[in-house]
Amino acid sequence: MTSQKSPMLVLSVTTLAFMVCFVVWMMFGVIGIGLRTELNLNGTEFGLLTSTPVLTGALLRLPLGIWTDRFGGRLVMTLLLVLCAIPVFLISYATVFWQFLAIGLCLGAVGASFAVGTPYVARFFPPEKRGFAMGFFGAGTAGAAVNLFITPSLQAAYGWRAVPKIYALALIATAIIFWLGSAPDPGAGKTPGSLHKQFQILKNPKVWRYCQYYSICFGGFTALSLWIPQYLKGEFGFSVVTAAALAAGFSLPGSVLRALGGGLADRFGAHNVTWWGLWVAWVCLFLLSYPDTAFVVSTINGPRSFHIHLGVPVFIGLLFVLGTVFAFGMASTFKYVADDFPQQMGIVTGIVGLAGGLGGFLLPILFGVILDWLGIRSSCFMLLYGVVWVSLILLYLSSVRQVRIDGRLSTS
Repeated sequence: MTSQKSPMLVLSVTTLAFMVCFVVWMMFGVIGIGLRTELNLNGTEFGLLTSTPVLTGALLRLPLGIWTDRFGGRLVMTLLLVLCAIPVFLISYATVFWQFLAIGLCLGAVGASFAVGTPYVARFFPPEKRGFAMGFFGAGTAGAAVNLFITPSLQAAYGWRAVPKIYALALIATAIIFWLGSAPDPGAGKTPGSLHKQFQILKNPKVWRYCQYYSICFGGFTALSLWIPQYLKGEFGFSVVTAAALAAGFSLPGSVLRALGGGLADRFGAHNVTWWGLWVAWVCLFLLSYPDTAFVVSTINGPRSFHIHLGVPVFIGLLFVLGTVFAFGMASTFKYVADDFPQQMGIVTGIVGLAGGLGGFLLPILFGVILDWLGIRSSCFMLLYGVVWVSLILLYLSSVRQVRIDGRLSTS
């Protein structure tokens, strides 16, 4: 029997579930600032601490995408919310570094909720509205910004060990709300062929291109959401609460504007949104990469000193623009997926989401390694600048030479 629940209700409760999961997934980005001092962590260890949950969330996206195709998004999402409440609760009792890493691997499963919700909500909408639907659902990454507002306040009021307990209860409450507001998945059990046959999709070069796009946009968004609070604290001397609030200048637009990005991809095409978004990101990262610099130049009138420094308003403004174009890129990538693989969205979403999650896992670690090596805080932006530049070259070689600059197919 067909469910009478409206697609928008299903979309809303699924987005809520994803947002709560994202809050939990990004939790270490805030409580980790205090833990860095408490555990005496260097930059590499801090990067590992914050990115460990991201690894599990990345690796589980593929199996959960497959299970969503087979068993339906409603069942898989509900079980995920309930089961992940256990390791989230246990993090309150960790005392040494390895325990945080081990439990972090378990609670990181909440990050795989994206691979469940994306194909689930898309199946409730016609093809011409799936870009919007997936973008709206993707706005659940606003949980990164919610985390930056709520977690510091909870930590200041009750201590950091109370935060995981509160979030564990939030996961249980969200599971109940989601189950009551969601509907049976219309695509459950309709996956064509065996599991081996499904994995033949890996032979399609489009899948690998979409993995590349998403590893930049989502991986960069996730990594910077975790890294920027402590960056602001160290670079500008803000308190944890202030640094987290200002970091929302990046996380919030990178979340809530995904629906707009999906709508733009519906209207102008996924290629246009991805291509131009990466160019804007490249410019922003170039400016953010420049370290605080003082130098002296010999002139005909004697030596003159110069100082190059990004003030807080300019820094936050650039982060806002960067977060916006990353949001558009995340939405446009899955518009590609919905257009090219409508019958295999679960597994392709899992594969592409896995690539994005791995980017979000590796980048904070690399940020820490390069920081320990160079001692330059803006080196994180230098790394992303190089990654985006290489990606633009690959995108040009794979797509733009066959597509005119306005996004239409070339006839030559």
